[in-house]
Amino acid sequence: MKTPTIALLALACGACASTPPPTPSSAMQPMASRPVAQSAAARPAGSALIQIPTSAPQASLVMGVVPIGSTLIYGGRAVRIGPDGRFVVGVAREQTGALTLDLTLPDGTTRKLSVTITPRSFPVERVNGVPKATVKPPPEIAARIEREQAQVNATRTRDDDREDFEQRFIWPVQGRISGVFGSQRIYNGTPGAAHSGVDIAASQGTPIHAPAGGIVTFANPDLYLTGGTVLIDHGHGVSSNFLHMSRIDVKVGEHVVQGQVIGLVGKTGRATGPHMHWGMNWFDVRIDPQALLEAEGVK
Repeated sequence: MKTPTIALLALACGACASTPPPTPSSAMQPMASRPVAQSAAARPAGSALIQIPTSAPQASLVMGVVPIGSTLIYGGRAVRIGPDGRFVVGVAREQTGALTLDLTLPDGTTRKLSVTITPRSFPVERVNGVPKATVKPPPEIAARIEREQAQVNATRTRDDDREDFEQRFIWPVQGRISGVFGSQRIYNGTPGAAHSGVDIAASQGTPIHAPAGGIVTFANPDLYLTGGTVLIDHGHGVSSNFLHMSRIDVKVGEHVVQGQVIGLVGKTGRATGPHMHWGMNWFDVRIDPQALLEAEGVK
């Protein structure tokens, strides 16, 4: 099948690509009823409290339930389990095959839980009119970009016991989708990395709303590539980032509630027009926000 190509002449996020990571919601709603992935598989007798989906697409969140007091390992990382037994892990864009979780039950019994990863196709997006220095930055600018990205990455190591991610997420801004997650970006004819979020075209100064509650872990109005940048931690390693903002209305450490205005749409950093870039992560794993909303039935 031929890979579709989308030409983005304006309103495109020119700074939202990422190096591929390693493989390793308005009202609260019971986890088992949320259509984040296909229905849970049947489990052996005595494991009624184990609920995981049978399959999940690339770049998605996988949520499940295990008995309270269990331990769970995924990709060498200990997965936080909530007081109700709920957990969440992320599937990378490039991950294939199956996601495997090593479960140790309270009685010491061990099991391997498996979720089949369903592949997705990603388009090619051509972004023209991007400043040359942002596509092939000189050494001093490249060093600044590296320092700033390290600061952002450091915030994504948090593993708070809050469960704001269990909310049914909402769109931060309403508008035309001008860039999709995972697309191969070509800037001014030069291939770049995959796009790390979803872009929504909106007028300069349009309010941006928190898609779910959380703690602001990063807020900087002047990063070289991403301009005005805000990160919100939703707990258990799940976070959202918002880029190219013209104004930031929150500060680090602030607790925000779903729907709260966190700033305004802009075109700061590497951008060809005003838009909101919304990215999501599970720690260092990039997640597709649009796919999450569609799975939850949010339009």
